Amino acid sequence: MSLNTPARVYTVAILAMGGEGGGVLADWLIHMAEHAGFDAQTTSVPGVAQRTGATIYYVEFVKADGAGRTPVLSLMPVPGEVDLVVASELMEAGRALQRGLVTPERSTLIASTHRVFSMTEKIAMGDGRVDSEKLLSLCQAQARRFIGHDFSAMAHEQGSVVSASLFGAMAASAVLPFTRAQFEAAIQDAGVGVPSSLAAFERGFTAGQSAHQGGDVDKSILDAGLAPLAAQALNSHAVKLGFKLEALRPRIEALPKLAWDTLGAAASKCCDYQDLNHARLYLDRVEALWRSISPNDVLLEETARGLALWMTYEDIVRVADLKIRSSRFKRVAQEVRLKDQQVLEIREYLHPRFEEIADSLPRSLGAWIMRSKFLQSLMKPFLGEGKILETSSLRGFLQLYLLAATRPWRPGSLRYAHEHQEMMRWCSEIEALAANRPLLALELARAQRLIKGYSDTQQRGRLNFETLLRTLPVLKQDPEEDAVAAQKLKRLADAALADDVGVGLKAALSALGLDKFAAVHPGVTIP
Repeated sequence: MSLNTPARVYTVAILAMGGEGGGVLADWLIHMAEHAGFDAQTTSVPGVAQRTGATIYYVEFVKADGAGRTPVLSLMPVPGEVDLVVASELMEAGRALQRGLVTPERSTLIASTHRVFSMTEKIAMGDGRVDSEKLLSLCQAQARRFIGHDFSAMAHEQGSVVSASLFGAMAASAVLPFTRAQFEAAIQDAGVGVPSSLAAFERGFTAGQSAHQGGDVDKSILDAGLAPLAAQALNSHAVKLGFKLEALRPRIEALPKLAWDTLGAAASKCCDYQDLNHARLYLDRVEALWRSISPNDVLLEETARGLALWMTYEDIVRVADLKIRSSRFKRVAQEVRLKDQQVLEIREYLHPRFEEIADSLPRSLGAWIMRSKFLQSLMKPFLGEGKILETSSLRGFLQLYLLAATRPWRPGSLRYAHEHQEMMRWCSEIEALAANRPLLALELARAQRLIKGYSDTQQRGRLNFETLLRTLPVLKQDPEEDAVAAQKLKRLADAALADDVGVGLKAALSALGLDKFAAVHPGVTIP
């Protein structure tokens, strides 16, 4: 090589979250490059903890020139100058696209197509999930070649982590100047979890090789990534029910097929939430609704979904029940990769409000406590700072177990009476609108999504929902067509989901000339 001829520098950017082996993947690359006679360097830039600590690992290596000179390598990836971008999850691939690391002229993008939702997606008042279909399409369009499979599932099936299967896809991509044997040697030399890592490597290599042989862009990858999304849009040919619910099958299948999936899932959720009678009550209400709104299948499906969510509202009994389930302990153990010689401790932070305690009591007692200022003054100081319970200990577990054991008494509670009164009022409004204002009725059914969560979140959502209900007399008597009234209600619902303090809803009400309906959120000053 001439001294005046610049050596070929290989550049690799790895975007991964904590616990996914991004650092191990970078170490494998460095080890492999150095053993092949390259000068290599790796750096990492930790991110914030919103996604369990997303980190960018950057690797550069160049063939040693034999003169003993040390090359100057970059510490960070430069947009437009990255050969290979590896993402441990689909949103991480999106971050790489956003940063300009992936370019059609140069970059091969390898990404696992599974999703781990970001904090902003989880805390959104509405459905804050980023559209996976759009992300996959962008990956395909922006990269020179896109290799996307669920590499995480491949790795877990072999008892390994996603970095090992991604390493196999990197070997298959033929972007880097190393043989498969050199990739495998890097794993073996590390000496940790070798059998499972090699098995995951094999799975990733096979998947990556099939994509590589298919051309610069393997369209089957997109199809595979979108298949679950497409499946969600299709109704099952048979209702999926547990053994306990089999007796309800004829009732469900007597209703429109469009709603079968929703009704089956809803009946199961109601039974899990309370008991089989609760599932029967749910179907009683759906059947009564259908007699009123037939033949509007779409309205039935949307109302049935909202009714199921409302009939399984979150309360302190439900929270306690979910926190002590064996499936949750198993899931946490799997997430932290608990080993046989390790002890798992789980601490729960609980902060029930005074109103939630009163709501869980029998109706008459709860109502009396809610009216008593004296009892409120005695109880509220003990609830102000919340409580930490160690549910992995016998004492903490038993406290929540006893609370969850009060579930049979729920139908007699103050909260149950109030919730069911309000949901029946909602159903009645939908039935009244169905004949002459079907589109407005549909948006009212969908507006139930404002009521969610528990404690302050649930209270604010309910306040927004009540605001929308107060606008109905004006909207349904509007001389404009049904579609216009429905669009106005949808606009208000979307605005209510834009923030949790009512600023967006107030602005939307003002824009529609409905200022008088604006509500003030407790403890919040809306400008």
